[in-house]
Amino acid sequence: MGAGHSHSHGHAHGHDQAPAGFGRAFAVGILLNSAFVLVEAGFGLWSGSMALVADAGHNLSDVLSLLIAWGAAYMSGLPANGRFTYGYKSSSILAALANAGLLLVAVGAILFETVNRLFDPAPVQGWTMIAVAGVGILVNGATALMFARGRKHDINIRGAYLHMAADALVSVGVVVAGVVILLTGAYWVDPVTSLIIVAVIAGGTWGLLKDSVKMGLLGVPDSIDEAEVRAYLDGLPGVAAVHDLHIWPMSTTETALTAHIVVPAGQPGDGFLHDVAHELDHRFHIGHATVQVETGHEHDCSLHEAHGSGGHGHG
Repeated sequence: MGAGHSHSHGHAHGHDQAPAGFGRAFAVGILLNSAFVLVEAGFGLWSGSMALVADAGHNLSDVLSLLIAWGAAYMSGLPANGRFTYGYKSSSILAALANAGLLLVAVGAILFETVNRLFDPAPVQGWTMIAVAGVGILVNGATALMFARGRKHDINIRGAYLHMAADALVSVGVVVAGVVILLTGAYWVDPVTSLIIVAVIAGGTWGLLKDSVKMGLLGVPDSIDEAEVRAYLDGLPGVAAVHDLHIWPMSTTETALTAHIVVPAGQPGDGFLHDVAHELDHRFHIGHATVQVETGHEHDCSLHEAHGSGGHGHG
């Protein structure tokens, strides 16, 4: 950096981890859903119901998703080291991307078989559909409830919750389809129900894929308004300009920030930096903030010239 800059930094290291206690929820959810996948797939093949087979395939992808999310949660808790100075927090973002990709594969496989069955409907046993899907409502509903309280804190927990809640609703649809088949004998209702299941999966997958890709590209989290953060820093006493402001997700639960603030009057002191870091954490939930103070002019900073990031100062 050029002369006239004070290289003082304010650091805040918050702990925006997802609520504790989800290890047990993952374990129970995986065991329950693994057992149900075997039962549902077996009865689906035996009864000839493509809707049950499709739902079993969806549940299998959810089991794998829970395993990936659980592994990422464990990795995120491992300590930092010389190679991975942030630890393995970003593994949760990779897990979200992997889950979205896994769901896309499941959608393609189920859609292929469903279209074939739609053009050649096969007899199915309505009572079997109703009974098995009824169990699915209980299993998926109970699993969803275990993740409900953490869905606002972590995209992986939210993904698990949405998957299980959607599965419960899909099982309700399969029950309805079974009743319609019993009453009308319209076997085409089964593959049509399977198509609806595919549409539900695809809708949820798009949201998860969009959010996880945005995180992977280090986009500002949706819960944070970059303009508001910039305005807060720009409005601090003695600050003439703010530049090189960067906000990005370190994981699915933690956010980092770096910024340069220009204070012509001189270094404001450690207390000022501590207060700024505290406010960023509590107002914007940015737990890892590094703020560099510059006592010269905004355009003296080599980073400002290199990045071309416009600083906003007081008039």
